[in-house]
Amino acid sequence: MKILANDGISDAGKKSLEQAGYQVITDKVSQDALTNYLQTHSIDMLLVRSATTARKELIDACPSLKLIGRGGVGMDNIDVSYAREKGLTVINTPASSSQSVAELVMGQMFSVSRFLHDSYKNMGSGDFNSLKKAYGKGVELRGKTLVIVGFGRIGQALASYALGAGMTVIGVNQDRGVVGIDLTIGEHTLTVEVQCTDNLNEVLPNADYLSLHVPKQPNGDAVIGANEFSRMKKGIRIVNAARGGVIDENALLEALENGTVSFAGLDVYNNEPNPDPRLINHPKIACTPHIGAATNEAQDRIGEELASLIIAQYGKF
Repeated sequence: MKILANDGISDAGKKSLEQAGYQVITDKVSQDALTNYLQTHSIDMLLVRSATTARKELIDACPSLKLIGRGGVGMDNIDVSYAREKGLTVINTPASSSQSVAELVMGQMFSVSRFLHDSYKNMGSGDFNSLKKAYGKGVELRGKTLVIVGFGRIGQALASYALGAGMTVIGVNQDRGVVGIDLTIGEHTLTVEVQCTDNLNEVLPNADYLSLHVPKQPNGDAVIGANEFSRMKKGIRIVNAARGGVIDENALLEALENGTVSFAGLDVYNNEPNPDPRLINHPKIACTPHIGAATNEAQDRIGEELASLIIAQYGKF
């Protein structure tokens, strides 16, 4: 069986599949040419990350496809329901990248609290004393309240780090209630209870930091827009490592200008791979190029999980 890993796959995942008798192709095919490639090469399985989409038109045009796999969590770049209606298997790897995304968000929170992103860019100016004064008003994470919107695997992984840093964590989820977060130190595990609410507006005024871990909304609406910014306390810091469009980018820029948001960290954007230059050049926004899950460890876990799911479903040859 032929597998096209169009957005790449780790060596570990590729090796597992090849040892099981699958032919793994890692050609990078442009979106425009993808349908023709799948047809002419009789591809049985398509593996994607976030760059490649698999919509209804592609699914209809490629009857040889038996499986579409997403290396990562969100599957908004795949018409999942339609694919399954047509008899295709659709899989993803929701647990493999949680740790990596959570660590990036913590890094962003430290960065926007101590001006790391902007001070680094300006150290070359040589004006050391002025820079020291300009960047000498950072804040600590300890004692601050972090609201995590979307309290699934990634949100809970982030909560464990934030709790370890001494933050108060509030989860926003579909259900109210208490979620136990395990903190492991050596051989000892401590479970900390985190209160969750289903009412974002209820907790926004309490947030010193806000991190988003929800998929892009089916109707395209932003989860955080002008209305939500109007409810926040002045000086909040925001990180989005979920999906572009979850935050209204124009509303974010306005909130930065009026002081509602003091700093933001962004890993995802509306118009990838060509984000709004106003975002990437803003002195109060720390930007990364959609690398939340891009660690060696996460890529190995993603590849190996995809391989194990495929082999469990279709066997060895």
